[in-house]
Amino acid sequence: MMGKTIMYAAVSADGYVARPDGEIGQLFDWFGSGEVAWDWLGAEMRTAQATKDFLQAVYSSDVGAMVVGRYVFDQTNGWGGQAVAGDHVFVVTHEAPTDWEFADTAPFTFVTDGVESALAQAREVAGDRIVDVAAGNVGGQALRLGLIDQVVMNVVPVVFGEGRPFFGSAAGEVTLADPSLVAQGDRVTHLLYDVPQSGGKA
Repeated sequence: MMGKTIMYAAVSADGYVARPDGEIGQLFDWFGSGEVAWDWLGAEMRTAQATKDFLQAVYSSDVGAMVVGRYVFDQTNGWGGQAVAGDHVFVVTHEAPTDWEFADTAPFTFVTDGVESALAQAREVAGDRIVDVAAGNVGGQALRLGLIDQVVMNVVPVVFGEGRPFFGSAAGEVTLADPSLVAQGDRVTHLLYDVPQSGGKA
């Protein structure tokens, strides 16, 4: 049985996952501002109870693999060569880096033949576990290709005015179902959208 593929990120109220310079501002403050301490995907969290309940409901099984774009990889330096969730990270890029200091030891694969290839490889690794896809250009492409099962938007009440869109910059209209789960955390509203089986293409 194949696990779910989830597109996930924190997002500003006007739809951006980062400012134009890549800074994320307040977008992840809710990770550590609540009264409930708990562990999620190996990270120590301190959130509102509603946030814990939401994330545990959405991520009811383990994450097996992540898919991100080159921008996220560069901004984080590949999290120091560690997979922050799952066993393996697949990075969609036009060209693999040649001088990354963790290249020989990190569980990372640089995929140069597109989003579909990256998702196929991630699903093979994940098996019946979740594939987590970063929002932005890669997530948006995967959604428009009908490769995403659910979209998680963690909406933070801040307006950037401009920046990097949650759904990327590719053209193409997609219809989502009504939210199947909504939760109000500490300065964050969590929304879970199912994507129709057709891929949601209009």
